[in-house]
Amino acid sequence: MSVRSRWLMISVGLGVLLNPLNSSMISVAIARLQNVYRLDFTAVSWIIFSFYIASSVAQPVMGKASDLFGRKKIFLTGLVVAFAASLLAPLSPNFGWLIVFRIVQSIGTSMMVAVGLAIVRIHITEKQASALSVLSIFLSGAAAIGPFIGGVLIHWWDWPAIFFVNIPFAVTSYLLAWRNIPKDEPPAAVGSMSFRKWIDLIDAPGILLFTVGLVSLLVGLLSAKSSEHFSFVHVIAGLIGLVSLGAFVRHELKAASPFIPLRTFAKYPAMTWVNVEFILVNVLYYSLFFGLPSYLQMVRHVSEIQTGILMLSLGLCSLVVSPIAGRWIDKSGPRPALLVSGILMALGSIWIMTLNQTSPVISVCLALAAFGISNGMNNVGMQAALFRSSPKGIIGVASGVFMTSRYLGTILSSLLLGILMGDKFSAGGFRLLGAILTAIALSLVFMSWRRREPGQLQES
Repeated sequence: MSVRSRWLMISVGLGVLLNPLNSSMISVAIARLQNVYRLDFTAVSWIIFSFYIASSVAQPVMGKASDLFGRKKIFLTGLVVAFAASLLAPLSPNFGWLIVFRIVQSIGTSMMVAVGLAIVRIHITEKQASALSVLSIFLSGAAAIGPFIGGVLIHWWDWPAIFFVNIPFAVTSYLLAWRNIPKDEPPAAVGSMSFRKWIDLIDAPGILLFTVGLVSLLVGLLSAKSSEHFSFVHVIAGLIGLVSLGAFVRHELKAASPFIPLRTFAKYPAMTWVNVEFILVNVLYYSLFFGLPSYLQMVRHVSEIQTGILMLSLGLCSLVVSPIAGRWIDKSGPRPALLVSGILMALGSIWIMTLNQTSPVISVCLALAAFGISNGMNNVGMQAALFRSSPKGIIGVASGVFMTSRYLGTILSSLLLGILMGDKFSAGGFRLLGAILTAIALSLVFMSWRRREPGQLQES
């Protein structure tokens, strides 16, 4: 790899890591934000919801936008947006404004993730596989060490530091990207494209229905849980959500360029089941990822920095296991690895059910190790299963749907935590979470056991 290619990798890597870093750092800040803004756990959960809902919409939209307006331009714009949001978020006068800046931050960081991979593929032609693997290290590494970095920052400088820490990354990445990412001219068709064609291309009606439906349904469910009863307002919000999601499904089945290609699910059931499994995998992983720090801080009164250190074992196990799992899956296929992963998640979930206020804090590492190892296997195994079940002609579409499944699993994990915990995180609620996660893990074990793997990728 040439010197110019290395600098290009660093430029892109420093930008794309901001999305996973900010999605993971917040896990150790939830307890502090709950105290600062005097909110219940359900309300403060919107700091998680907002980021992932915005990411699930922004990444595919910005990917399409980059094809029209240029990848370098979208990447640099994303850095500016992320910089501004990170600078303004700590100055928020209330929690509502913090959510607004969190959404803006998500959009900015999503712009870089959406085009970073494409920039590397287009402009690095030598040892491209190695370059893509390095970029994946930026992404997975940032997610792995995010809770540790968040814990250290909050311990020494309080919660605003988890936003300010983005500023040097954004500035450095911008300066390097401006110099090292080659300029790419947008297609000539952009100038002649009407506003109506642009709206159709990104499927704005589908995005609007999806967002309104998801947010309304979450508001109805979580508000009812927080107030302990269903009011007329909660029912109306829930109905708006259900109607909007129903309209979204109907619209997507007819759209020429759908936001989420639902017709693909009906046409390829094997691929559909892989995405269902991936949703469940992410419900399991992120329920622990966001739930355990709050349990440690609110129930066990563990400091932020100690929580970050404990959570580091989760990410490190995942990083270490991923390349080993890759070699195993290359030889044996994804089924054995996914079966072992499901068993480990079941054992980890059962272990959560045994935790109480007198359990040694170090015992938490057993559950973290189980989930970390299983996540390393899932990162490789689920992608391998996707490629085996998806026709070659739609592999790009399949990858986009796969990422949407990740976000849906993450959002559902936050919803599960909000419903179980309500106004206060409790030891009893955490054990109940363990029971639910055990049931989900056992269902994944069964699905992996029954999996039928094709010998090769399906043909389109």
